[in-house]
Amino acid sequence: MANTHTQCPLCGGSKTLSSTTFTADLGFGVVVVRHVPAQVCDQCGEEWLDDTTSASLESLVNDARAKRSMVEVTEYTTSITQKAS
Repeated sequence: MANTHTQCPLCGGSKTLSSTTFTADLGFGVVVVRHVPAQVCDQCGEEWLDDTTSASLESLVNDARAKRSMVEVTEYTTSITQKAS
């Protein structure tokens, strides 16, 4: 995320580089990923993920789906990013 401070297109607030918690409900289980890098609006709280982060999360969710995990909680790390590449 090269641009760390931009205007929120929804409310006009400031988007800044931060982190968030990502969750995915798989129907049979749930995946929770903490400390995911994101741009977050300081006014409305809307969150944006870049393409690399989204691909990493998609890979993690697919792994949990394949394992039929009922609950999978993890922390976002660079190893997750490298796995998705």
